[in-house]
Amino acid sequence: MARHNKKRNVGIIYELLLRYISNCLVENNKRQAQKGLTIIEKRFNKNTELYKEFRLFNALAKTTVSGTHVAAAILQEAKLAIRRCDTQKLMKEKSRLIKDINYGLSDPNFYYRNIPDYKTYATIQKLLNEWKKCDASNLTEMFRHEKLITEWLLNENKVVDDKVEIEADGLIFNIMTKKLNERYEKFNDEQKQILQNYALYNKEIHHDKMRSYLNSLKEETIQSVENYKKESDNMIVNSKVRLVVESISELNTTIIDDPLVTKFLMLSKLKEEIGE
Repeated sequence: MARHNKKRNVGIIYELLLRYISNCLVENNKRQAQKGLTIIEKRFNKNTELYKEFRLFNALAKTTVSGTHVAAAILQEAKLAIRRCDTQKLMKEKSRLIKDINYGLSDPNFYYRNIPDYKTYATIQKLLNEWKKCDASNLTEMFRHEKLITEWLLNENKVVDDKVEIEADGLIFNIMTKKLNERYEKFNDEQKQILQNYALYNKEIHHDKMRSYLNSLKEETIQSVENYKKESDNMIVNSKVRLVVESISELNTTIIDDPLVTKFLMLSKLKEEIGE
């Protein structure tokens, strides 16, 4: 097993830079703090391959999901995304970053600061590195790392900074939206929106937002059914409206899971057909 090089671990280096800047500010050394900030602004700007890898790294490190199917989808999309990166350019950018740190900061303790989730960060970088190898990857190592990161994504007890979590959630939202749109081309716009919201609000702490969204959809559908009854002269259909409204009203959004979302996808289809 190859030894992990933390100097080329994009997540660890970023965390070390943040800790360096924080220490400088505590010591009122604004000049050195600015040097560290300048390195981040220069090397992690949005036009670099380093930033692309960092965002993928951050998504895997800072996100919590509620089910293995979501975790698997995230891993698959992250794998495709990292393989689109320019590996040679990325390696050169990492070398320049290390040079900036070594010569610009001149701090002998820089690489020895404590990173709480060091082992997980090392596993994420190893996984990204294996994915980059495509057919030349070590499948045993890759599957082992994927298993560990899946468990990490499902871990609800990890502590995440709110600002970083928003950035990670934004990437996960984009990944899941893209995947859902490709997979469910036959779904209407509202059904895709349901799935997108389910991907975005999959964590239990965000379930209130998903619950509010689904309850709103439920009320809209009930209104559509009742409006249809007023406009329709089909006695057979109208006789069933009350039962339909009762069934919709009884949809329980207490537990946000796949079966519930499936019911709301059907509900959206019903609303679409009524509209037509």
